[in-house]
Amino acid sequence: MKAFKLYPGITEYTEFADFARSASLGRDDLILTNEYIYNPVISDLNLGCQTVFQEKYGVGEPSDVMVDAILDELRSRKYNRIIAVGGGTIIDIAKVLAVAASGDKVDDLYEKMADLKKVHELIIVPTTCGTGSEVTNISIINRTTKGVKQGIVSTSMYADEAALIPGMLKTLPYGVFATSSIDAMIHAVESFLSPNACPVSEMFSKAALEMIIPDWKKAVEKGGKDAWKDDADRFLRASNYAGIAFGYAGCAAVHALSYPIGSVHHVPHGQSNQLMFADVMKKYQEKKPVGKLNDLEAILAPMLGCDPSEAMEKLYGLMDAVLKKDPLREHGVTEDELPVFSQNVLDTQQRLLNNNYVELSYDDILDIYRKAF
Repeated sequence: MKAFKLYPGITEYTEFADFARSASLGRDDLILTNEYIYNPVISDLNLGCQTVFQEKYGVGEPSDVMVDAILDELRSRKYNRIIAVGGGTIIDIAKVLAVAASGDKVDDLYEKMADLKKVHELIIVPTTCGTGSEVTNISIINRTTKGVKQGIVSTSMYADEAALIPGMLKTLPYGVFATSSIDAMIHAVESFLSPNACPVSEMFSKAALEMIIPDWKKAVEKGGKDAWKDDADRFLRASNYAGIAFGYAGCAAVHALSYPIGSVHHVPHGQSNQLMFADVMKKYQEKKPVGKLNDLEAILAPMLGCDPSEAMEKLYGLMDAVLKKDPLREHGVTEDELPVFSQNVLDTQQRLLNNNYVELSYDDILDIYRKAF
């Protein structure tokens, strides 16, 4: 069994200004963020930092085209630290910038992944409550020339510090909260079920679920799109714990099957995971009804107020109350894409499939897609 290690330092602040003072941000720092985050929260602090706004180089999740454009912009700049302030897209890009040497393009990093070295110190401030990426060493990039989303993985891509600031979630739209918190929940479930889990990673998986599930229930019962903000600090911490868990034990088939949907049809990452979650879990249950899945059901049952045998169905219902799950066809997926996606997953996502609760064949994967369709 590999050793469990926590690489980034994890700090907590109430507001961004508290973090800025503690970190002594200034002109030798590069803030990578979005203008809609920077203008209301950071601009008035007059920190003197250099800035890069991601949306000027492309929209949506990070692609090789977007990241290469940012790398080109930064070649003439001199800075020491990268301060990544944002959601999954910002964080994934920042990890690439932290290890990219002068002249590198995204494709170069895939080719020399085993030899990557950190070029810039990296501090990550997540502004959603789902990615958990602030404590992992992977960046997922849509390689448009190859038609696949793939991870760049290196211990050099770990942040030096992950700063959790609940105040950054104040203006988070409900839709982003829903998709990101669903992503965090799935991180917790997949890492718990992973054959690579250990008692320490399981502790973080369970802790994340014990915050997300009751707080989802509370928010749904209160009603309204802002009810979740009463527990923003807990959702942020849960996302972090789930990130620690999957950083060790890995994500699995839910993520693997969601990637073609996100890559081809541009469905937000957390939502594409939700589209696959229930049907992947049902396939697990069909193939191995007795096993660690029962331990997960036993953990969920008290939180959902049901018998363990009903826990997964109750969870699917609660997820629907947070964000309604639609069939894949409602997101533009066509039936003739399903076999293509199934083969693509087998060909390109073995890193994730190795973490499955049970082995899934091509026919299993195609059946999951068809049931979600």
